[in-house]
Amino acid sequence: MAKRCAPATERNREAILAVLHSHLPNQGTVLEIASGTGQHAVFFAQHLTPRYWLPTDIDATNLASIAVWREEADVANLLPPRQLDVCDPTWPIDSDLPAPITAIVNINMLHISPWACCEALFAGAAEILIGGAVVMLYGPYKRDGLHTAPSNAAFDEQLRSQDPEWGVRDLEAVVDVAVEQGFACQKVYEMPANNLSVIFERG
Repeated sequence: MAKRCAPATERNREAILAVLHSHLPNQGTVLEIASGTGQHAVFFAQHLTPRYWLPTDIDATNLASIAVWREEADVANLLPPRQLDVCDPTWPIDSDLPAPITAIVNINMLHISPWACCEALFAGAAEILIGGAVVMLYGPYKRDGLHTAPSNAAFDEQLRSQDPEWGVRDLEAVVDVAVEQGFACQKVYEMPANNLSVIFERG
């Protein structure tokens, strides 16, 4: 069956939603990069009207799951999923939208992708977002080169054993990439399960 379910999504969605309520622009389209199963997209779209929510993913299996979640939920402001590879030099997602993209949300991607994806994410964001737009990242991060919990250290080791290009990222390195592309780090929130939500604003 195309519909997939990730239990962690149900556990962290309320905490992430509170951050989004505090920082998203009041209108426009929110571009979600690496939407995964589609559970977050349905939940956030329901609670963030009148904003539109655009889910994207690189993986066809995830796109199929998102489509099923969307069809079952029947949420008017949840747009059909689109395929997006952040490493593409041009993102094919800014046409035929009901409102301009005013924010980008990326949950649990940077640690399960090569570092080039972090660089590409902010380069792409810089191309499509105007001043005052927001980028929100969520996931595990090191701070000052150190893991924030033993469980994150173990998770990092597990990730690197799967793929040496993966791993829990240094938050300071991510901020440096963002600053190079014209984004300022506005706020860092400590989240459940030793994760962080990081808010950037386009200058």
